[in-house]
Amino acid sequence: MWARLRGSRFRGAKFKRQVPVDRYVVDFCCHAARLVVEIDGVQHGWQSPYDHVRTRTLESAGFQVVRFTNQEVRDDLEGVLRKLGEELRLPFD
Repeated sequence: MWARLRGSRFRGAKFKRQVPVDRYVVDFCCHAARLVVEIDGVQHGWQSPYDHVRTRTLESAGFQVVRFTNQEVRDDLEGVLRKLGEELRLPFD
C-alpha cells in the first residue's frame, strides 16, 4: 500500500505514514484532504470498541477515517485504491 501512496503517486495526494494525530499514530494520513487511512489486522476484531473510540477522536480532530483490512489490501489492492479514491477529497479537486 505504501508503495502506491508515497511520493504523491496516488492522484497527486501527499500521504505520510505513521503520523501522530491527536493521541494516536495513524497508518497513513493526507493532511490536505483531512483523510486518515487505517489498515486493520485480525486483532481489530476484538478491538472494535477501541477502534470506535479512536475513530471518533480522529473525526473530532477534523479527519475522515477510512478503514481497510490487511486481507483487503493483500487480496484486492486495486479495489482498495478505488475505494480510497472515492473518499479522497482534495482542495484542488
